[in-house]
Order: sequence, then structure tokens, then C-alpha cells
Amino acid sequence: MKVAITLPVSIRSVKVSGGPKQSVYYPQVYGMQNQQLQSFINRTIVLQTQQLINQQAGNMPSTVEEMIGYYEMKDNQRMVLSLSLSNYTYHYQAAHGMTYIKSLTFDLQKGKLCQLKDLFKPGSNYVKRLSELISTQIKQRNISILNGFTEIRPNQDFYIADKALVIYFQLYEITPYAFGFPMFPISVYELEDIIEENGPLGRMAVSN
Repeated sequence: MKVAITLPVSIRSVKVSGGPKQSVYYPQVYGMQNQQLQSFINRTIVLQTQQLINQQAGNMPSTVEEMIGYYEMKDNQRMVLSLSLSNYTYHYQAAHGMTYIKSLTFDLQKGKLCQLKDLFKPGSNYVKRLSELISTQIKQRNISILNGFTEIRPNQDFYIADKALVIYFQLYEITPYAFGFPMFPISVYELEDIIEENGPLGRMAVSN
């Protein structure tokens, strides 16, 4: 299977207009030939950015002392756009600030936002396979788990970075706060038999 080499999507930073204690940036796509898809991507990014703000502002009754939001581009090649949005917020007199990360992965070829299941062949037990690989990494990396780890959620947080699928968990989800965000990179070649060939991971697995 040959993959057409396509130019990366053009990205610029936009700042959310908020108060002096709020500094939230998010990416905006521009210059795409498919204007409808461009609008969909940008609406989705804005919506997710706002959901993170709402989640932070509504979590505690105390005053927000500081809010910092930023993004990272994880993949922008082979008709795949994968990015992460993070939001750090410190509330008045809190023991420490809280950070949430959410990722968005777009299949530009199909014009859609991908869920984890979309990366794999229909009917494949991707939850079991990914959970086994993550369990192995937990042991190898000697990661301290709060209540034991059994398996990921079918819609577990993820992003794509070059030839790896990165599964991750929120703070407190499986590890103590001090550990930070548990990230588990999994090579596409470890998943070749179950990935959707015409999907984002399938394109990453091609050598050219």
C-alpha cells in the first residue's frame, strides 16, 4: 500500500480572550483546500478547549487564581492530524494546581475525528491487546498503580506520534498525583495485525 506524501496542515496559535489570570492558547488550522473540513476541525478544537475550561472552573467553588492552557502538535503527516490540549488551573488556597489533557486525532482522508476504536479493524479485541501491552510496560517501568490495573476504557485517551500510538491516563486515574501523566507509547508494528490498514495507524505503518 502506497501513501501519498501530503504537506502538513498549517497551524497558528489563538488565545482565548479571558481575564488577567487566564492564559489559554489553542491551535487553529488554516489554508486547507477543504474549507468544510477545516471548519469542522477548528470547531472541534474550540469546543474541546472550552470543555477543559468549564471542567476546571466548575470543579471547585473557590476562585481561580491562575489558568494556563497550551497545546502540542503530535502528528501532522500522512493525512493525520493529532494534537493534545492541556489546561492547568490553580484554585485559591488549593494544595496544588490541577491539570487535564485531552487529545484530538483527525483522519483528514476520511474527514472525521477518530475514536480509539476507529484505528482498528472492526471486531478486533483492541482493548485486550492494548491492555496487555500496557500491563507489560507497567511492570517493566516499575510504575506504582493506585488500585491495580486491569484494562483500558474502550475510549481511552490517546494520540498518535509518528509510528507510535500513545495511550495515556489522567492524573489520579491509575497512578498517584506525583507520578504525573502515565504515558504508554506502543509501536504500530506491535499492532499490525489488528490496525485498520486504511486508517491513521495503517498509514503510519507504511515504510515510505
